[in-house]
Amino acid sequence: MANFSKPTGPQFSVDVYQNEYLPEGGRDVSAIVTVTATGGGTATAAQPAAGSAAVVLMLDCSGSMEYPGSKMRGAREAAAAAIDTLRDGTSFALVAGTHVAKEVYPGGGRLAVADARTRAQAKDALRRLSADGGTAIGTWLRLADRLLSSADARIRHGILLTDGRNEHETPEALRAALDACAGRFTCDARGVGTDWDVEEVRGIASALLGTADIVADPSGLAEDFTTMMENAMGKEVADVALRLWTPVGVEIAFVKQVAPTVEDLTGRRTEAGPRAGDYPTGSWGDESRDYHVSVRVPQAAVGQEMLAARVSLIVPDPAGGTPTTLSQGLVRAVWTDDLAMSTSINPQVAHYTGQAELADVIQQGLDARKSGDHDGATAKLGRAVQLAAASGNADTAKLLSKVVDVVDAATGTVRLKAKVAEADEMTLETRSTKTVRVKK
Repeated sequence: MANFSKPTGPQFSVDVYQNEYLPEGGRDVSAIVTVTATGGGTATAAQPAAGSAAVVLMLDCSGSMEYPGSKMRGAREAAAAAIDTLRDGTSFALVAGTHVAKEVYPGGGRLAVADARTRAQAKDALRRLSADGGTAIGTWLRLADRLLSSADARIRHGILLTDGRNEHETPEALRAALDACAGRFTCDARGVGTDWDVEEVRGIASALLGTADIVADPSGLAEDFTTMMENAMGKEVADVALRLWTPVGVEIAFVKQVAPTVEDLTGRRTEAGPRAGDYPTGSWGDESRDYHVSVRVPQAAVGQEMLAARVSLIVPDPAGGTPTTLSQGLVRAVWTDDLAMSTSINPQVAHYTGQAELADVIQQGLDARKSGDHDGATAKLGRAVQLAAASGNADTAKLLSKVVDVVDAATGTVRLKAKVAEADEMTLETRSTKTVRVKK
């Protein structure tokens, strides 16, 4: 582990967990890379400087938000709670989203600066919101991007709420908007009620490196929005990338975030010089995340060893110069004829391999259930119950128990429930990628 951070901000560290030993001719190397940021504003009494963050709230104001009326009331209350959570000096704006995007506050293509006066004005603007029209989320995101790009802020963040499917623009239009916004700001996405599309909402959060969740009951929106805004206010370092350098002959199998959620970053690589590539991780406050790096090395004889990969945390230079290296870790490969050493599975690697499988089999099981394949659904969801129990993922186990009757968790023996509340099924699907850390 190496630490290159400057003392003025969070200190970043990289720890690598792996079994570096391979049998003669072995090629596959896996490592869990734990990245930890400590000593930032959320860990101490110190707070990030005023003006260091900009936030845009995007609220669904389509006609369906009035049915029931508690959704629109909940959205207004949630946005007001989020505004109250803004740190003084934070730039912010409110956007009403329908089949078009409209600036609600402050207007004129500007951002307001949070203080007692602007908070009161923004909450007054919220009270005048009404529900009417359709849903075209890409337009909301593009307006948020224009507003956020006007701010001289390190952290640019969006919070998006929807209650329905994106029916008034094509999937290609939404994808194009996400591609245009990726890397420019991060965004948390929430679905309220049960008439929205899980894949859409998760896709928005994934593309913009934020979180996705369901708020089935609108009365829970205010608490959720407050938590999201608190987290956004705790971010201090933006645009952090995981840089992977590999020697000649080494192939990259995959790079995944595996905690706190599973997120495959493999396809999001951008080249960063000879044999190096960057994988985006978004903004950081005081927190720790785990990444699974898998590479394939050239075959070698017993007794040989090599550096399989070098993992660095980097942030770009705003002036376009050399990026700053925050921390660094090494992944190694050593060939041995000791069978016990070469066949030992590192506990962290084993745990997160299981957590990634858990997310996959939940999705496969729910897809099978929706298509009427009861046998397939039972098998996949049974495996999910088994994996959740073995890894201590109690939250996911609880969600699974609302979809299946668990006969024996250890063996994954389950029966599909005859009736499942739509909110329970959507909650399981939305939160299926949430993981638990390795038991120490």
